[in-house]
Amino acid sequence: MPGYSITRIPVVNSTNETAMQHLDLYPDRHIIAAEIQTRGRGRLDRAWISDIPGNIYITIVLKPDCPAVSESPLVNISQYMSVCICYELEFHGISPSLKWPNDILVNGKKIGGILCQTSLLGNRLAGFALGTGINLNMSSGDLLRIDQPATSLNLLTGSPVDRDLFLNRLAERFFSGYDKFMEKGFCSILEPYRQRSLFLGSRIRVRLPGSELTGTATHFTDKGCLVLETTGGDKQVIRAGDVQIVACGG
Repeated sequence: MPGYSITRIPVVNSTNETAMQHLDLYPDRHIIAAEIQTRGRGRLDRAWISDIPGNIYITIVLKPDCPAVSESPLVNISQYMSVCICYELEFHGISPSLKWPNDILVNGKKIGGILCQTSLLGNRLAGFALGTGINLNMSSGDLLRIDQPATSLNLLTGSPVDRDLFLNRLAERFFSGYDKFMEKGFCSILEPYRQRSLFLGSRIRVRLPGSELTGTATHFTDKGCLVLETTGGDKQVIRAGDVQIVACGG
């Protein structure tokens, strides 16, 4: 299995920010792991509570020789990571689910999230930052600071979680399948991803820049896009957006 390296930092604004600011200093397949972050961010520029030790706050620097991300399997790398995280949670006896594209939930509450950033050199990829946060050791009071329903692995299992052991297992799993994923793309994880996407068949609302769509989530394409069937029977292929399940009558 191809190797990887890790830099451990006690305190950082954001591991993604550090990766992007010093991208030329970090090699391919390098993990930046922080004890705490003072300015953690999630998708859509949401704050990620990450000033509590004992959790996963990492960024993986990837530098494959490929064109822009939109033309490579990297466009789906966050979905690959979300499946890897699910496997590790299942190792602890937890049954996670996925909210497209890459949020990890347990019992409808968020336990992990992923944020990707890209640096280009001309029309080619200079580097890719795959940021990942996972709640491993948080108190009920910590979770009240989060602006959405959230949970933590220690509360689900009833025991503290060894953060370093969890990180090592996750990194091993990620890189053991990384080359295959980069060769085959999303179709290589389509089935495990689909099995954990519990909202399929449900009525959902997808918020897009400047608009929103409502319909039934039917399936995923082999490129990881969400297919939505609207009330009128039209099929819409969604490449990016924020998903919410619509309550009955909503």
